[in-house]
Amino acid sequence: MEETAAPQKGTVTQRAIERITAMIREGELEPGERLPTERDLAVRLGISRSSMREAIRALTMLGVVEARHGSGIYVTRLEAGDLLETFGVVADLSRGRSLVELLEVRRVLESTATALAAARITPERLAEVERHLAAMNATDDPEQILAHDLAFHREIAAAAGNETMAAILEGLSSRTFRARVWRGYQEEGAFARTRREHAAIHRALAARDPEAARAAAAAHVGEVEEWLRARLSD
Repeated sequence: MEETAAPQKGTVTQRAIERITAMIREGELEPGERLPTERDLAVRLGISRSSMREAIRALTMLGVVEARHGSGIYVTRLEAGDLLETFGVVADLSRGRSLVELLEVRRVLESTATALAAARITPERLAEVERHLAAMNATDDPEQILAHDLAFHREIAAAAGNETMAAILEGLSSRTFRARVWRGYQEEGAFARTRREHAAIHRALAARDPEAARAAAAAHVGEVEEWLRARLSD
C-alpha cells in the first residue's frame, strides 16, 4: 500500500492564509477585530502552530493583520495604504526593463491623478504644492530636492481624492529610484528642465485645468522614462 505524501509546509501555510482571508471576506472577522489565538486558529484549521505562525507572519507583511504588543493579532483597517504598503519593495528592487514598465504604469496613473487633482484640489493643499515647488527651486542639494519632490507629488495624489490610487502611486514612487534620477539630473545639468516640468504641473493645478494637468504630468514622467531608457541603452 502506497503511503500518501505529507503536504509541504508551504502548501499548508498557503491554505491557512486563504482560510483566514475568507473569514475576513465573509465578515466572520471585521476590520479592527482581534483574531482567535494562534493555538485556537491552528486547531480550528487543522494545522500545526508553526504553519499558523507562518501564515500570520505572511498576512502581517501583506498589511492584512497586525500584532499589538501584549494584546494579540488584529485585522487591520484594510485600507489601501495598509494593503499596498509593501508595493514599494517592487519599485525599489526592479531593474532594467521591469523598471521602465513600472514607469509606464506610473505615467498613466500620475497623469490621471493630476487631472483629478486639478478639479478637486483645495486652496490649502495647492499652497502646500506651491511651497514644495518653491523649496525645490531654492536649492541644488539633491537630498533636499528629493524630499520636496516626493512631497510635491504626494500632495497632488492626495488632492485627487482617490485613496487607492494614491497608495499605488506611493508604492511606485521609489525613493531609491528617484534619488538615482536626481543624481543623474545633477550630473547632466538637467535641474532646470525638471523644475520647468514641476512648474507646468503647478500652473495647471492653479488654473484648475484637468487636461493641462494631465498633459504636464504625463510629460514629466515621460521625461524620466526617456532618461532611464537612455541609461539602459548606454
